[in-house]
Amino acid sequence: MEQKIHQGRNVKRFREMLNIKQEALAYDLGEDWNQKKISMLEQKDVIEDSLLKQISAVLKIPVEAFQNFDEEQAINIISNTFGDNACVGNPNSTFNFNPIEEIKKLQEEKIALFERMLKEKDEMMGRLERLINK
Repeated sequence: MEQKIHQGRNVKRFREMLNIKQEALAYDLGEDWNQKKISMLEQKDVIEDSLLKQISAVLKIPVEAFQNFDEEQAINIISNTFGDNACVGNPNSTFNFNPIEEIKKLQEEKIALFERMLKEKDEMMGRLERLINK
């Protein structure tokens, strides 16, 4: 029996492996996204290619991983590939990535984003304080 690939569940799996909250993914996808929409997206069997490409760019995970990943492979890849180059998806796929390097890069980008957001918040607080004191 052929097991059907569930793309939404695969998005959720990779997002969770990278320790990214639904809110953070929604933020990275743009202003018409929110946590509830990500939750609904993760329940879909099939996700439009254009949207998968966006998610792929944000999570730095190849589109093929979302399209070809099944339960068995997920468990094998998570348990067997940390620190190695992982070949994700069907046996005919040829892309490689190192999950540890990808996670490090992603975390650095998230830290930079949060630092920028904090700086903007501090600047806004300073402007508000000056307005209040006038």
